[in-house]
Amino acid sequence: MKLSGTITAMVTPFAKDGSVDYGRLQAIVDEQVAGGVEGICAVGTTGESPTLDHAEHHKVIEKTIEFAQGKVKIIAGTGANSTAEAISLTKAAIAAGGLGCRVAVGYDRDQVEAARPALDSFAAWGEIGLDYYYSPDNREQQLKLFGEQLEEARRRDLPVVIHTREAANDTIGLLREIPSHGIIHCFTGEPDEARAYLDLGFYVSFSGIVTFKAADNVRASARIVPDDRLLLETDAPFLAPVPMRGKVNEPAFVRHTCEFLANFRGVSPNFLSELTFANAESVLKKILSEKAEVKS
Repeated sequence: MKLSGTITAMVTPFAKDGSVDYGRLQAIVDEQVAGGVEGICAVGTTGESPTLDHAEHHKVIEKTIEFAQGKVKIIAGTGANSTAEAISLTKAAIAAGGLGCRVAVGYDRDQVEAARPALDSFAAWGEIGLDYYYSPDNREQQLKLFGEQLEEARRRDLPVVIHTREAANDTIGLLREIPSHGIIHCFTGEPDEARAYLDLGFYVSFSGIVTFKAADNVRASARIVPDDRLLLETDAPFLAPVPMRGKVNEPAFVRHTCEFLANFRGVSPNFLSELTFANAESVLKKILSEKAEVKS
């Protein structure tokens, strides 16, 4: 099976001494090509190795493009620790031949003001959202920041990629207050939650969790998401699908999620891969547009 419709995330491999393992990086790209992956996003090193300097960040993206040249499209180069660095990295990636490379950036409270002038360079904004699993004690601060991010994205008609964990009611409530569009990343909720996001115009993305034995609620949700709102993802390096569960997740593993969900929905894997790729093109038009430019 060729997953002609698949776009997946990739995480930079590091050696034991903390340096980038470029041999493994090339092998990962080759494995994705062999697995039928056509696009790789999230090429970068955000938070994975604070010892890497700006030049090394550039090299990671440039080497990935070199390894991928003529084989697979690099959809987005990420991994910056600031808005300015993200734009610089993406310009370098495009100059190096990264067809489809677009800016993406991490975002935190210290970058609220810094990010605003650069948003016209962005193709999408995320992950943003609410997480009460890891940070239950700062709910009000999270809501304030999330609201600010949604407002900025709305003003520029940017799609947002939403992370929400144990915060569905607040997430849905805020999205109802601030009209938005985009992706609910790594959906893990109940069908009623999925319906709420669909009613708000969002796409719903499923990771390898849908293959887990105990994830009946996620499968029930996956059943009711219509064809034109369905997406697949890896969330690498986490959440490897069955039968790869327990391993470090890689882009090529998305084929297992695709095969499982295709069987669950009663369609062929090829149909589902083409469908979800078309949906990704629809929601992430600017990222996937080869003619789009990154503005300074």
